[in-house]
Amino acid sequence: MSTPILATKLYFPPPRPKVVPRPRLIERLNEGLPAGHKLTLISAPAGFGKTTLVSEWVAALTPSPLPLGEGKGVRVAWLSLDAGDSDPTRFLAYFVAALQTLFAGIGAGAMAALDSPQPPPIEPLLTTLLNEITAIPDHFILVLDDYHLIEAKPVDQALATLLERQPPQMHLVITTREDPNLPLARLRVRSQLTELRAADLRFTPSEAAEFLKQVMDLNLSAEEVAILEARTEGWIAGLQLAALSMQGHQDVSGFIQAFAGNHRYIVDYLVEEVLQQQSESVQNFLLCTSILNRMCGPLCDAVLLNTSASGQKTLEYIEHTNLFIIPLDNERRWYRYHHLFGSLLRQRLGQSKTPEEIAQTHMRASEWFEKNGDRAEAFHHAITARDFSRAAALAETTWQGMNQSSQSAAWLGWVKQLPEELIRSRPVLCTQIAWGFMEASEVDASESRLRDAERCLEGPSDEMVIVDEEQYRTLPARIAFARAYNAQSQRDYVSTVKYAELVFKLTPEKNHFLRAQAAAILGGTYWTNGDLDAACKSMSDWIDSSQEVGNFIFAIAGASGKADILTAQGHLREVLTTYQQSLQLASEHEKEAQRITAHHHLGLAMLYHEMGDDEAAAQYFQKSLVLGEQSTLMDWPYRRCLAQARLKEHDGDLDAAFRLLDEAKRLYVRSLIPYTRPIEALKARIYLKQERLSKAREWAREQGLSVDDELSYLREFEHITLARVLLAEHQNNRDEQVILKVLSLLERLLKAAEDGKRLGSVLEILVTQVLVYQAKGDTSLAFASLERALTLAQPEGYVRIFLDEGADMVQLLREAATRGIMPNYTGKLLGAFEAQRQRSTSVFPILASPASQSLIEPLSQRELEVLRLFKTELSGPEIANQLVIALSTIRTHTESIYRKLDVNNRRAAVKRAAELGLI
Repeated sequence: MSTPILATKLYFPPPRPKVVPRPRLIERLNEGLPAGHKLTLISAPAGFGKTTLVSEWVAALTPSPLPLGEGKGVRVAWLSLDAGDSDPTRFLAYFVAALQTLFAGIGAGAMAALDSPQPPPIEPLLTTLLNEITAIPDHFILVLDDYHLIEAKPVDQALATLLERQPPQMHLVITTREDPNLPLARLRVRSQLTELRAADLRFTPSEAAEFLKQVMDLNLSAEEVAILEARTEGWIAGLQLAALSMQGHQDVSGFIQAFAGNHRYIVDYLVEEVLQQQSESVQNFLLCTSILNRMCGPLCDAVLLNTSASGQKTLEYIEHTNLFIIPLDNERRWYRYHHLFGSLLRQRLGQSKTPEEIAQTHMRASEWFEKNGDRAEAFHHAITARDFSRAAALAETTWQGMNQSSQSAAWLGWVKQLPEELIRSRPVLCTQIAWGFMEASEVDASESRLRDAERCLEGPSDEMVIVDEEQYRTLPARIAFARAYNAQSQRDYVSTVKYAELVFKLTPEKNHFLRAQAAAILGGTYWTNGDLDAACKSMSDWIDSSQEVGNFIFAIAGASGKADILTAQGHLREVLTTYQQSLQLASEHEKEAQRITAHHHLGLAMLYHEMGDDEAAAQYFQKSLVLGEQSTLMDWPYRRCLAQARLKEHDGDLDAAFRLLDEAKRLYVRSLIPYTRPIEALKARIYLKQERLSKAREWAREQGLSVDDELSYLREFEHITLARVLLAEHQNNRDEQVILKVLSLLERLLKAAEDGKRLGSVLEILVTQVLVYQAKGDTSLAFASLERALTLAQPEGYVRIFLDEGADMVQLLREAATRGIMPNYTGKLLGAFEAQRQRSTSVFPILASPASQSLIEPLSQRELEVLRLFKTELSGPEIANQLVIALSTIRTHTESIYRKLDVNNRRAAVKRAAELGLI
């Protein structure tokens, strides 16, 4: 189910036909653009004309482009926020939708990820989105209107991240009633912030005079205007309310003289004056429809049950008479009241109608929204009407769609408004809430609701309510699944297996979705415990069951996980078959499957690289990067960085490998795939290649590793790495006791890997044994281990596992060949060594392309042009002249280049760019 997008939130309010020109403010707004400011903040209380000002400004920008150094205009996207956008998933979905009004297709991967079954973390999606924005050549503005309605720290953090890394062609505008929780002080210090506040927005005496005369058609004296301006302090809404009250007033002068008091009482009085000048039917319309966050003619008709007047015509009349109504689209179909005016109307509604009458109005709104597919608004009105049974039924029937579109957090916000006793009487709802808490990693809260559901099942009563019979029948299995998930999140793998297996016993064969989820959890648990055979079987079952019911997306995604398991088992030929079959399935459903095959192509690239076929590897690697740009896979950025780090290490570019490993660590997303090769252990191996033994020792101490540790699959790679660190220590000081401990550790590791049928680990351990025996001077045992490793590796086609050991392994293989040990295979490996030695360029030329994925934010085409001129002796002004752009634009590009390359001067930028193959 796709995240629903309300198009009216993406329209910016059209400029009013009569508006007071505000050139002083427009100039302030304009100044921030060529100055390279990241953010324009318009912060003031309600009624100060924030939205009106911005809509006037962007309307002027759009048809008459403002020069920005390069002579390009500005395009504008608009997003009107509401309280529901506090949900991070919904906020990001609308954020992307707003951008797509300007740039079709941008953020398609992020949008698809937001629709995936598991809610993705915001930061990796935001990083991918920023990369796409960076590639946009045009300047543009994104307006976030009414940001004060956002009350969510994750949204604030996401926006702060965006501001920190914001590409120079993007400018953000925020209107709000209160300062947002963003790094405003830092932006001020860096001269990256344009601010307009209440003191700036208030009407000047001349603006107030023009407003009252030209807009409101009042012929007042200069003295009367001055009194109104002074007593409202330039508050635009107050002036408008005052003007509306004076229209038709006999004693205007007396009204103005009596106009005094604080805003609250003034507004109460003015609303009464405005309402009293309207007909009874219009007054009733205003009051009854004030319960609506947005309204259209048919909705108003349903709420009022008034057949004597058309809701659409009444809305158009209210807009015409300036009664604080704002059109939400260009067709004048949807409207909303000014927030302040709506609040005051609701206050008066409470004074003029009984609670029962108001509740009935909300119920009619709820029914209309449900019939028209907006269950969020239907739920809101049912809650407000205190019809909790209806609200609970709406929540139950909405759960599955919202969960599948990653909106479970928003759904939880709904049900928290329901009475406790009502929730406990609904076992399906209890289980749904438990799943919501489960996905939020709130295990205690999840378990509490599971117990509530079980109590209902143990002793059904007349009070128990069932809405969805299908979900009710599967409750025992759903409860078991939630328990399996919770146990896994707490690393209680025994309980995870117990409950996952129970899911299979309790779930009908035809319920493939639930069985597939259980298989995935079970497979991940077996994998974590090192039982790779069982893990592979669970993953195969998931793939088979998914294909049986035509869910090819699950089948294709599962194949990537299965290939990872087979790789750990050392079955490279079977890995190849698994990937090829899965890509064949994807080709039959290309449009839908395209977004999930980046892992497959990356896996094939690294597989062929291991097998020594770098030409095929480069082709698959190139394809993986292209697909990765559209990928919805949460861990794609992490896996890409890991692969690139490995390739850079193989090329001998160890500094670049370090940078990529650090980036991978930052991008890591926890998943069912166990974390068996920690980033810090990979870095420790590079320390050894750099002969930085002290840093490798420091890593081992920090991890608390010892040769006497109890062994586990999760730490197997770390213990093999520890053995290599100790080997390096022995080569430094020739401590025979250390080498004996290393050999003992390797023997224990080898037995555990053999028992677990993990051929990949067996080969790594045997190769390490070879090097240890060689260092100890025990040639016969060294060749015995080498022969065994070669015997196991040849059928699967391993090459790189030997090449990575360098000159020491070359010498051993040459000697092995002379001893007649597998001469054909050793000859192939020695040939690969020689080819690598003679190669003068990267194994993977794609790593040196201008779109180098080593950069988390790729350079734009213009930045690359500037960067290439950095190699010359041209000064900044001369570069600007050559590119025919402003010097200020050169400075902006320079700052962006330095930030993306992580350097602080021109010479360093050129050096770093050369390392990455950018120039």
